[in-house]
Amino acid sequence: MAEDKTNAVRESAAPEMHFQAKNALAIVKIYSGRPVRIMEVCGTHTHAIFRYGIRSLLPENVNLISGPGCPVCVTETGYIDEAVFLTKKENVTLTTFGDLIRVPGSETSLAGARANGADVRIVYSPFDALKMAGDNPNREIVFLSVGFETTVPAELLCVKRAKEAGIRNFSLLVANKTMDNAYPVLKDSADAFLYPGHVSTMTGMGIYRKLQKEGISGAVCGFTADEILTALAVLLTKLGEGRPFAENCYPRVVTEEGSPAARTLIAELTCPCDTVWRGIGVIPGSGLALREEYAAWDAAKKFSVPHLSGHPNPACRCGDILRGEIRPPECPLFGRTCTPDHPVGACMVSSEGTCAAYYKYSGHGDAAGAFLGR
Repeated sequence: MAEDKTNAVRESAAPEMHFQAKNALAIVKIYSGRPVRIMEVCGTHTHAIFRYGIRSLLPENVNLISGPGCPVCVTETGYIDEAVFLTKKENVTLTTFGDLIRVPGSETSLAGARANGADVRIVYSPFDALKMAGDNPNREIVFLSVGFETTVPAELLCVKRAKEAGIRNFSLLVANKTMDNAYPVLKDSADAFLYPGHVSTMTGMGIYRKLQKEGISGAVCGFTADEILTALAVLLTKLGEGRPFAENCYPRVVTEEGSPAARTLIAELTCPCDTVWRGIGVIPGSGLALREEYAAWDAAKKFSVPHLSGHPNPACRCGDILRGEIRPPECPLFGRTCTPDHPVGACMVSSEGTCAAYYKYSGHGDAAGAFLGR
């Protein structure tokens, strides 16, 4: 009977898998197929799913998993240590977005370094850092370049403008990553992915068509309740067909071609490199290194920053959470010694972090231990 209802709802759905919200909700709620694991890799999706109470609408056989879609969260401890190393250089000002400043390193965070006298400043755009360099030609301004395809173009544009204007006291400490090489590493953790809407505006659908050919399925998703439910309905329907797929459920923003200008800028100034993801390890070709012709604006080269592997708190289970192997309440530190006011791991620091979402929306402390969600 449930299968008949599901088929009836599917047949009434709008063409090309773009369901109306009412149909999407019905498909999600009466899903009766095999158990499926769906991983949202975007931290904004994680918070939106909690905010809209979407987990409470899911049947028992639909398991939502939060993955490594927060750039601050997947930035390894060693990078924080390297940034702290830079704060000890004479005449250097470090600039960063707010979340990164509180991520613990092996010994201290950037906030700790600042409390000890380091010149660490929060900016709202890399262009703020570039302007700071132009206004203070006798001081070295380093911007901590941590992000995915969404934020990388603006940071690279600053480098390009610095070179054109002859601003030599501006540089990036780079830890940028691209998502496309992460999905094959994570494919055994989920049956399908909710692909990130923000990143997809830059990449377009091309990378997902390629992943589809490799047997990896997913749907690009927006951020409203209706858009998330639509994407989930599409995923559940397409998974039932048993073939790999790549669907665009965010067509009002994401196009097939994405942003060719952004991708051209990335290709012009950077080259792929192997890089470490917190909790996952090295993912070949998933990093973006500045090309040699821009070495003068590469802080690691400019200041001979040593490669530091870092030593995260061994009790913190951020790595397991980022791989989707456990949920935050299963970490013994969650809500007890690790809180937003006193974070032990990056997943609790970031405004997009999975631990921060669980803490904010599902209770915390001892009571959270019983809440594992779906």
